[in-house]
Amino acid sequence: MSESFRGFPPKALTFLRGLTKNNRKDWFEAHRDDYEDALRTPMKQLIEEVDVRLADFAPEIVGSPKKSMFRIHRDVRFSNDKSPYKTNAACWFYHGDAGSGVGGDAAHGGAGFYFHMEPSGSFCGGGIWMPPRPALTLIRQSLADDQEGFEDIVLSRAFKRRFGALSEEAPRLSRMPRGFDADHKAGAWLRYQSFTAGCELKVTDIQSAKLPDVLAKQYAAMTPFVRWLNTTLGLKPRSGR
Repeated sequence: MSESFRGFPPKALTFLRGLTKNNRKDWFEAHRDDYEDALRTPMKQLIEEVDVRLADFAPEIVGSPKKSMFRIHRDVRFSNDKSPYKTNAACWFYHGDAGSGVGGDAAHGGAGFYFHMEPSGSFCGGGIWMPPRPALTLIRQSLADDQEGFEDIVLSRAFKRRFGALSEEAPRLSRMPRGFDADHKAGAWLRYQSFTAGCELKVTDIQSAKLPDVLAKQYAAMTPFVRWLNTTLGLKPRSGR
């Protein structure tokens, strides 16, 4: 195991601010050591330590220093914005039976936990982002069949106090999805296209050696939600590793 996580140094956010203003290959290469020392290495350490904690309460969810961290390089093939780099750092903890891709591919493999850091605001959360049509269909059918079970989780006082409502960053459908009556009792949920929730993190959180514990506490509270989603997709909980 690598050195223990000691918090992201202030230079991590300084680097990301600089990258935001100078999103060019020459600037990045001139500051690559800052990226490696202040962002990439601590992120790998964080992933290792959170993975150890996940084994205690959600052993089916795993993190890998090699596979969980999002690439800083942007995929610009289909974007009008040709900036080569992302201006945030993030990682994904995924179901062990679902494959280990991050980014868009991660959603295809099920629900998991997420950590996001950037100068304008850092946060952690969980769920499944913009699942492909087959997965979305399964989730919607489960919502129709088990609305009460889903609401017991996301409308509970504990969930709402910690995470608020489900994120609407991905806009909900204006009409009921095909195959469901316009007045379906689960209509409020069936129009969602993503199922995620989370909470903000302070700068003092991300710069603290206690960040793995902070994330573990939030992820433990998020586990029933993530497990409900994964169960609909045939991804089962585990009692141990």
